[in-house]
Amino acid sequence: MYAPTARTTASRSRDRMSYDRAAAHAVLDEAYHCVLGFVVDGEPRLLPTLHVRVGDTLYLHGSTGSRPLLAARGDAGLPVCVTVTLLDGLVYARSQFHHSANYRSVVAHGTAHLVTTEHDKRSAMTALVEKVGAGRAADSRPPTRRELAETAVLALPLREVSVRARTGRVRDDPADLDLPHWAGVVPLRLTAGPPEPDAGVAVPVPAYLRPTGSPGPDSAGSPWWQPVPLRGAHVLLEPLALAHADELFTATAEPEVWAHLGHPLPADPAAMRAIVTAALAARQRGERVPWVQRCARTGAVVGSTSYYEVDPEQRCVAVGHTWLGRPWWRSGINTEAKLLLLTRAFDELGAVRVVWHTDIRNTRSQAAIERLGATREGVLRMHRRRPDGSWRDTAQYAMTVDEWPNAQARLREKLRRTTPVGRG
Repeated sequence: MYAPTARTTASRSRDRMSYDRAAAHAVLDEAYHCVLGFVVDGEPRLLPTLHVRVGDTLYLHGSTGSRPLLAARGDAGLPVCVTVTLLDGLVYARSQFHHSANYRSVVAHGTAHLVTTEHDKRSAMTALVEKVGAGRAADSRPPTRRELAETAVLALPLREVSVRARTGRVRDDPADLDLPHWAGVVPLRLTAGPPEPDAGVAVPVPAYLRPTGSPGPDSAGSPWWQPVPLRGAHVLLEPLALAHADELFTATAEPEVWAHLGHPLPADPAAMRAIVTAALAARQRGERVPWVQRCARTGAVVGSTSYYEVDPEQRCVAVGHTWLGRPWWRSGINTEAKLLLLTRAFDELGAVRVVWHTDIRNTRSQAAIERLGATREGVLRMHRRRPDGSWRDTAQYAMTVDEWPNAQARLREKLRRTTPVGRG
C-alpha cells in the first residue's frame, strides 16, 4: 500500500479512493498514454506522453528539447504530477444529475529526474517498446547513439500515489427509479484493429500483433477466445468486466471462498478491481477467457469462472479460475455453469478434451469435479505457487468427448431436480 499524503487524500467521494499498490500498477500497465503536469515560469503546463512502469519507477518519454526535460536537468529535478486514466463505461441515469462514468485513474506526485546514463536510458526505452508488444524490442532495430541522444526519459519514483475509480451501475435517487427513462451502463474498452502492413512489408504479421489470444493467422476471430453470454435456469454467464468488481467483492468476501485460490482474500474493493484487471489483461494476452456468474433468479453477481490453456489445434481447453460466493454453494449454480461451459466446449467448439486443475488440499473442489463426471488423471507435483509462497501439488482431472454424452445426461437430470435458489 502507498501511504496517503496531504496531496493524495481525497476531499470528497472518499469511497472511490484507494492507495493499493497492485491496483495502481494495473492501471499504469494497462494504459498507453498519460498526462505530465509541471510548472514553468509560474505557468502550468500539461503534456500528453508515453510511459512505462518498471518496478516502482515510472518512465516518461520525451524529446531532449522539450520544456520539462530541459527543466529536469538540474540536480533538484522537476516537481511533477502525472495522471493516467482508463475510461471503462458511460453511466446513463434516469436523472441528468446522476449521469456519470466508470473509470480507473492514477495520480502520482513527486520529483522526476532525467535518465542520464546510456545503459539506463536503453533499458527504459526497451521496456517502453516491449509495452506496446511483448517481443517487439527483439523484432525491431534498437536506437543508434545519435537517436538515443535525441531522446529524453524522465524517471519518477512511485511513492506518492493514489488510485481513484468508479465501478458498478446506476446510482439514481429512490424517487427517480420509476421514471420512464432508460438507465444503464455502456461499457467502453480500447481494442486493437487488424494490423495494416506498411507498403513494401513482406514479412508476416508477428504473433504479438495478431488478434487477441490468436496463436496464428488462421485463428483470427476464433470463437475459442470469445466469452459469449451463456444462459441457464440457475446461472447466467456474461463476459467479465471491471464494472463487476464491486459486486464480486461483496458476494465473495469470505475466507472460505479464497482458501485454495491463487489470490488471497481481497481486503477491499480496490484489491478486487486489481484481480479483475489481471484477469482482463490475461484475456488480452490470450491466456484466459473469463466470465462473471450471475444468479438467474435475482440477477446478483455471485462469482467468476474461466477457460484457460485454450488450444484449438489440439481441441482442448481447461476450466478453472472459479470462485463462487459462499451463499450460492450447492445451489445448482456451479453445476450449471460447468454444464454450460462443457456444452460450449464439446458441442459448439468441437473440443475433444476438457481439463480441470485443483489444489491437492482442496477436497471439496475435487469432489465437485468428480460429480461432474471427470476422471482424475494424476497429480502434478510442485505445480504452482500458493499466495503464501508454498508449492502446491495439483490434482488434474479431464473429461473426453466420448464421456461427454453420459455426463451431460447425468448433469441435466441432476439440475432438473434442483430448485433455482439465490439471495432476494
